[in-house]
Amino acid sequence: MIKIKKSQTADTRTCDFANTSKETLLVSSRQHIGDVVKALAFFSSKLTEAAGEHDYDKLTAIDWFHADFVTGFKETGWWDNHRKIHRHHIDKADGVPPDVNLIDVIEHISDCVMAGMARSGTVYELKLSDELLQLAFKNTTDILKAQVSIETPQ
Repeated sequence: MIKIKKSQTADTRTCDFANTSKETLLVSSRQHIGDVVKALAFFSSKLTEAAGEHDYDKLTAIDWFHADFVTGFKETGWWDNHRKIHRHHIDKADGVPPDVNLIDVIEHISDCVMAGMARSGTVYELKLSDELLQLAFKNTTDILKAQVSIETPQ
């Protein structure tokens, strides 16, 4: 959980800004910056987790991967399974998890750019639908909100 403290002055939409001292605003600003650092550290850990799991079945199921590979992927058993067990093949309808998020989007971009540059020196045009991106945005917001716990003063 990401523990934060309630702040009455961090946002002009919700505070009595006309009666907030500079010192109080400074404390609230430091608190807000610290809270954002915690959120970004959380996302950083999620990216690191995704990196550690990226395409692991290319190693653990190398025989199956190779069997599809040598057919030029006319045989697709491994490939079909690969899209089910990994979250980043979101440019394919059957590769989009219901809880797709921006970590998946970043992994997808990373996968496509690294593969394209290493294999041909170019990257094909990457496109995702607005609907998918909006869903990923919403789901990512929900993930972070679920991690936040507001400490109550004692």
